[in-house]
Formats: sequence, C-alpha cells, structure tokens
Amino acid sequence: MIVGVPKEIKTEEYRVAMTPVGVHELVAHGHRVLVEKSAGSGSFIDDDAYSAAGGEIVAKAADVFGGADMIVKVKEPQPSEIEMLEKRHLLFTYLHLAAYPEEARGLLDSGATAIAYETVEMPDGALPLLAPMSEIAGRMAAQAGAHYLEKPKGGRGVLLGGVPGVSPGKVTVLGAGMAGRNAAMIAAGMGAEVTVLDLNVGPLRHLDELQWRNVKTLTSSKFAVQQTVADSDMVVGAVLIAGARAPVIVDEDLVKAMRPGSVLVDISIDQGGCIATARETTHTDPIYEKHGVVHYAVGNIPGAVPNTATYALTNATLPYVVSLADGMAGAIDRRPELLGGVNVAGGAVANQAVADFLDVECVDAKTALGV
Repeated sequence: MIVGVPKEIKTEEYRVAMTPVGVHELVAHGHRVLVEKSAGSGSFIDDDAYSAAGGEIVAKAADVFGGADMIVKVKEPQPSEIEMLEKRHLLFTYLHLAAYPEEARGLLDSGATAIAYETVEMPDGALPLLAPMSEIAGRMAAQAGAHYLEKPKGGRGVLLGGVPGVSPGKVTVLGAGMAGRNAAMIAAGMGAEVTVLDLNVGPLRHLDELQWRNVKTLTSSKFAVQQTVADSDMVVGAVLIAGARAPVIVDEDLVKAMRPGSVLVDISIDQGGCIATARETTHTDPIYEKHGVVHYAVGNIPGAVPNTATYALTNATLPYVVSLADGMAGAIDRRPELLGGVNVAGGAVANQAVADFLDVECVDAKTALGV
C-alpha cells in the first residue's frame, strides 16, 4: 500500500501524523510512504529524517492525496483536503464529526472510508488513540487556566496555589476521564483546591484512591454542578461521549453566576463543547470574555506542544497504521476495536453516535467496508 502523510493545515496545528520511526516500520512491511515537504517541521522533524527512514518527499498535498491509497493525518480534513479525497482513499485521523457536520457531509460525498482515532474503542470502553491527546489536553488546560487567571490576561488575579495565610484558588473539573484526571492532577500539583465531578463513580473512586489531600470528588448532578461552578475561580470542561456531541453541562445562566474574572476552559470544544457560551478558538486568539468570564476553548490544545504531542500520538497510532496498511480485513480480525473507529464508508455513516447526531441511517461497519 502507498501511505500518505500531508502537512497539517488547520490554523496553528504543528503536529504531524507520522514520525520517521513510523515510516521505517511501514517500509519494512513492504509499503511506500509519501511525505509532504516540511510536514514535520512544526514538530522539529526535518525532511532528511523521513528520507533516511525510507520515505519519499513530495512537493505538495496534491501529490500526497493523488499518489496515496491511505492518508494518515492528525486533525479533521479541511475543505481543500476533502476536495482531494476519492472513493479509493482510506483516511485515518481525528474526525470529531459531531462537531463538524459540514466535514461529515463532505466525507460522505467523497465516498472515502474514514476511520476516526477518537472512536476506536476497546471492549472495556478505553479509547487508546484518544488517550494520549486527552492526557496532554488535560494537563495544558490547567496550565492555560492558571495563566489566564492572571489579572493582566483578563482574570481575577488568583494564584492557584495561594500563599501562606491566603487560601488557594478553587478549581472544578467536569468529567473524570483521561482529560479530566490530568487536569485535576496538574491543578492539584499547583496547590489549588480541586473538585472533580462525574456521573460514573468508578473514575471518581480511582481519584480518591490516589489520596490527594486537595482533591475531592462528587457524583455529578445539576445541583452539584451549580454549586461548585459558581464558587470556582477556574472550571475545566472535560466531558466526553465517544463520537457524539458533548452534552452541555454549564448553561448560560450558570456562567452569569460565576465571579467576574473567573476562567472557563472547555476541552470538549472539539466535540461541540460542554459549556453553553463556549465557541472554538485558536492558539493565535485563544480567549474571549463573556458575562465577565474568560473563556479558553482552543480546538486543538495539544497542537501547542507538537514535539511532545506528535511522539505521544504516533506511539499509539503506529500499530494500527501498520495493520491497516497490511490489509483492512486482517486489521479488523487482529484489532476488532477498529470497527468502532469506522465513521464513514462508501457514502454511508457506520458509527451510531455520528449517525444519531446527523440524523441519518447507520449501516453496519463490516457491511460498509465489505469485509
């Protein structure tokens, strides 16, 4: 198979979908790899490194899409990339179709098969290809929130850890999944008073077992959310339903009830957001103020640390990339969790959560793939 690695073109996206190690592995399996010129420059990986691993450097994205059978990316395809997709293509990337319905329609029209990293799901519910970016996004959410709490940045001038004689800042984390746990860990490490809410007691129990003295857990309810959010200096939204649009947990009235200069960080924004007043922002223009509250809702948070993020992502995706390149049927047999990742195939939607959001019929993934 010919595998293509284009340069990411989403605003302020510096990650790349494959490292030279991945190229070397694919070549060792008998595949060709086309890498767009400077695709790795944002992650400080130069073209020579790809060439030394056996990759073929091509001049532009059109050469990648035109020559490759399988396209491996990081972020959802942008309109110009969707235009280059054909029925013969297999696209493997983050898709977040519930947040980007126009992208979904474009993929359906292309006839291509699109497998989403974020909906590859293990039998126990674990999301192995989302996990590394959730870890980074959670850690950066606490870091960014602390930064924007500073008065010169628009915040209420609170130091999360406080100082002797002055109480620490209060942080509420909505969701105790991978992103939420990591946000809580970093905020707690800064010395904040952290409250984590989740509907599922299981992950809350895990947090309790860690015995962080400044972290408490609550079973989520409308009342608990209202009480904790209104009393917080910083709120991190980390709510996820795999493949579906994130539910809105913080409504506009609750945002109005927050203290002026408080900070909202919505990690869930790439799935539509769990805060009613959140809209997607970029690293170039990351924040805005609404109802006196600072909002940070960057859609690709890990893109700010591309060197770390690229290696973390490709460590997780490479075994799946190699399996898919070796053959779809064999890949499904060896890694049946890939079926959950199939969002679109042959002009049909093959993921129930995505189909529900788009209000279209969901077809069986194996039937759509013809395996």
